[in-house]
Amino acid sequence: MKREKFGSRLGFILVSAGCAIGIGNVWKFPYLCGEYGGAAFILIYLLFLLIMGIPVLICEFAVGRGSRLSVAAGFEKIEPKGARWHRLKWIGIFGCYLLMMFYTSVAGWMLHYCYKSLKGEFEGATPDMVNAAFGDLLSNAPSMIFWTILICLIGFGVCFFGLKGGIERVTKVMMTALLLIMVVLAVHSVFLKGAGEGIRFYLIPDFGKMAEVGIGNVIFNAMSQAFFTLSIGIGAMHIFGSYLDKDRSLMGEAATITVLDTSVALMAGFIIIPACFAFGVEPGAGPSLIFITIPNIFAQMAGGRIWSALFFLFLTFAAFSTVVAVFENLVSFNMDMLGWTRRKSVVVCGILIIILSMPCVLGFNVFSGIQPLGEGSTIMDLEDFIVSNNLLPLGSLGYVLFCTRENGWGWKNFLAEVNTGTGIRFPAAVRPYVAYVLPLMIVAIYLKGYWDKFAGMGTTALVGWMTVAVILLGFVAFCASGKERQ
Repeated sequence: MKREKFGSRLGFILVSAGCAIGIGNVWKFPYLCGEYGGAAFILIYLLFLLIMGIPVLICEFAVGRGSRLSVAAGFEKIEPKGARWHRLKWIGIFGCYLLMMFYTSVAGWMLHYCYKSLKGEFEGATPDMVNAAFGDLLSNAPSMIFWTILICLIGFGVCFFGLKGGIERVTKVMMTALLLIMVVLAVHSVFLKGAGEGIRFYLIPDFGKMAEVGIGNVIFNAMSQAFFTLSIGIGAMHIFGSYLDKDRSLMGEAATITVLDTSVALMAGFIIIPACFAFGVEPGAGPSLIFITIPNIFAQMAGGRIWSALFFLFLTFAAFSTVVAVFENLVSFNMDMLGWTRRKSVVVCGILIIILSMPCVLGFNVFSGIQPLGEGSTIMDLEDFIVSNNLLPLGSLGYVLFCTRENGWGWKNFLAEVNTGTGIRFPAAVRPYVAYVLPLMIVAIYLKGYWDKFAGMGTTALVGWMTVAVILLGFVAFCASGKERQ
């Protein structure tokens, strides 16, 4: 079966950026900036994007383009005979499925709130009414099921029409609209009365706050956000590398996508933080910021119905761009591993994801008594923990080791693939850093994530969970072991 290709470089950049751009860019990045010293945090974040995020992204793109297959079959094609690297594919396969098992629900929330905004349901609403609206949504199983299924049907419908006719065409329109809406919202927000204090809070370095929360905490959180923002590690970017021609080097493409992703994160801060300060609302993190704080602001704002609808349309595009990108991974797995047609794979994956999404949907209502990670946790929290705290860092570690170790793809093969085509060259001299320092940084992020998650549960629980972390690291080490390429 002939491999599909992007119709244009712009299509590749926008689809890949759409995969990277998600809800975390909108709520988490602005919050972290305010929490950890404003512009000082941003500078550290940008540094880690350059020295950590971009190299891992390049590794994932390179394996994709070098193999011309998805993560489900890419390692087998370019690994040495008798190697075990291909077992890493299960990190990507499970990661993409698990991500969509809860991310479809999140995308459904965005679409639901866009619909509510267009209807004007937040106009004149009291804070108590806005606060209750999100809880009502979560407790309403039929409504949650409807919006989740709708997202799945639209997403797989786009994938049904293929790379050029569906994904690339729709994503170009959607990402262009997302960027335009984002600029309009940011301009409107920064000119609100009282927004100046929010801009200062967001952009002026506050070294006193950095010292207060601890320089180490600031550095680690900047490093973690830089790592997770690009959706690297589970093959979500690998697939788009496999569709890419060899006209341009991968360094420049990865840098362009990173700039787009970062621009959305920075612009989200200009949308949210000044508006919060203009209306005397303390910016918070997580769903409460998006579904409670922001609607309360729009309820007080002149023309709030329009701005609220635009904001949630922006969020819907941000979420849906990721959904479509990962759906394409799921579809490609069956095409590469089983030789299925696109049509058959879309139908099977669509039905499967709808079914697999139900535990998360029902975890807020029917199955709310199931609290897998302690009191107050949900099935979504467990699924998110498995993906974010395990599969993303473990998969990224696997890609880096595969590209740099001589018993894997090897540095020479990797470098030749990365530097094929015109554009910025990836320097050969950084091999010691990529091969040794970068893996240690990824392991530090991985283990610190476990520590932060379980340190408050007592020594026994912490030791137990850290043992699990080490065992999973052992799986990557097992895949990476073996004789050097002859």
